Amino acid sequence: MLGSSAYKAFALAGAAVCLLQDGFAAATRRALDTSATAIDGKPFPPLLDAELEDLAEGLESGLFTSVDLVNAYVARILEVNSTLKMVAQINPDALATAADLDAARAKGINHGPLHGIPILIKNNIATKDKMDNTAGSYALAGARVPEDSTMAAKLRRAGAIILGKTNLSQWANFRSSNSSSGWSALGGQTEGAYFPKQDPSGSSSGSGVASSLGLALATLGTETDGSILSPSSLNNLVGIKPSVGLTSRHLVIPISSHQDTIGPMARTVKDAAYLLAAIAGADPNDNYTSAIPFPEHKIPDYVAACDYFSLAGARIGVPRNVITTIETIPGLTTAFNGALDLFRAAGATVVDNITLPGYEPLRAGGYEQVVLNSDFVTDLKAYLAQLTVNPNNVTSLGDLLKFTQAYPLEQWPLRDTRRWETALGYGHGNEAPEFWANYTTQLYYAGLLGVTGGLRNHSLDALVVPTSFASMMPALIGSPVVTVPLGKMPADTAVVKNQFGNLVSRAPNVPFGISFLGERFSEEKLIGLAYAFEQRTLVRKTVVPYLQPTAELADVVNKRMAKV
Repeated sequence: MLGSSAYKAFALAGAAVCLLQDGFAAATRRALDTSATAIDGKPFPPLLDAELEDLAEGLESGLFTSVDLVNAYVARILEVNSTLKMVAQINPDALATAADLDAARAKGINHGPLHGIPILIKNNIATKDKMDNTAGSYALAGARVPEDSTMAAKLRRAGAIILGKTNLSQWANFRSSNSSSGWSALGGQTEGAYFPKQDPSGSSSGSGVASSLGLALATLGTETDGSILSPSSLNNLVGIKPSVGLTSRHLVIPISSHQDTIGPMARTVKDAAYLLAAIAGADPNDNYTSAIPFPEHKIPDYVAACDYFSLAGARIGVPRNVITTIETIPGLTTAFNGALDLFRAAGATVVDNITLPGYEPLRAGGYEQVVLNSDFVTDLKAYLAQLTVNPNNVTSLGDLLKFTQAYPLEQWPLRDTRRWETALGYGHGNEAPEFWANYTTQLYYAGLLGVTGGLRNHSLDALVVPTSFASMMPALIGSPVVTVPLGKMPADTAVVKNQFGNLVSRAPNVPFGISFLGERFSEEKLIGLAYAFEQRTLVRKTVVPYLQPTAELADVVNKRMAKV
């Protein structure tokens, strides 16, 4: 669930294209182009851009079925998966589930906005079905859980079809100090779709690439520090990193109970809001969700928060000391400052050049490393203890280390196990005094002297930074972030490889985003601000993948009709 170091080093390097010029929104705002996906004059939504409401309208009108949707998405996955390796497993029950939901719809039964809509989930979110939950490791191949994770159960109750599991940086980027984002032993190397061999960023790499290419309506990712935000940014997506405790982690393979969270990765803010509404809420299996502050734990209407005028009257702060390398990244200053001008034009007050004094001590202190290592020792053992089938008898981090170093397909020592060795070297879990000293220190620097203090001291609704600089402080205090597409690296960007040497981290056409940061459980406010920005720019539609599938709903329906 950790964002890639390569992303933090290179994601916004190179000249950025400013896409926020006057008149841009008017020139680019358009309806879906359905001219190439029509049958007898009836338009079908093209799946690269289709939004939830487009699909719901087609299902309600009988233009297509959920079975058609599953067949179309599977066809798209099969077209590109051998190259980009974003999907680890396709759910063998997806078609049967779709048929059941079509039958229910025919009887007037509707479970809500996601009824009959395919969703992909990251391969650390457990399902009790024919799919594995492995975090990309052979150590958990064939392991079984006693029930669905709460996230999977909520999706099913909402009527969604769990189409499959997406690849990820193995163990959510918490194994190696020298691996590449998007690689797992079981899933192979995921690549981004905006430049050949593009680093997709981690750890929700497959979720990012799959959602970006329209291989499902949207996906779920997980984040400990950057793993929703980073791949969303580099794959031209909206990503919502929820407050820790808004979404349950029950039966999600953990890194840190103090920092892990699960959230949506979608092509639009509204689709992400629909998905967040389906998965948010209290769960007795995750006591962190008892902190949800709303009366009777009633979740806000995140979809209704998508208001074009949300920026009017908002106060938005810019913590310049957090954007540590913005002046060294050609073009980024222009793009980011263009966004600030847009905020002002939309009626927001921009409080520029504020300082979060906790940022520098956090970077120097190494507190997060102690917290994550300590949590992982304790939390992984607790997860493994819940398995009903554990073929390799892996019951602790020590067992996992031994298995990985002995199993050739795990590519050790080419990809090391240094994170685990460091964690085991501490000799304690998160019950130790060393843990609490580091945890409370990072709360102080990231909270009172960081995000929370900055918001309150300046009476702000949100902080805003380029997404490359967004994840650390919110990760440490469990506060939310929403990232939205901002632009792409320009045609003259020098191509730079990642540190492992197998992927491209910086190149022409690689996207990047802008992030809105708020206090804990302020997702409703952040969604509104992000939506207002998105609708005024529609940046996503200007950044085109170099590789994309061609299968469409119209093809599937034509084929079905030909058989009748």
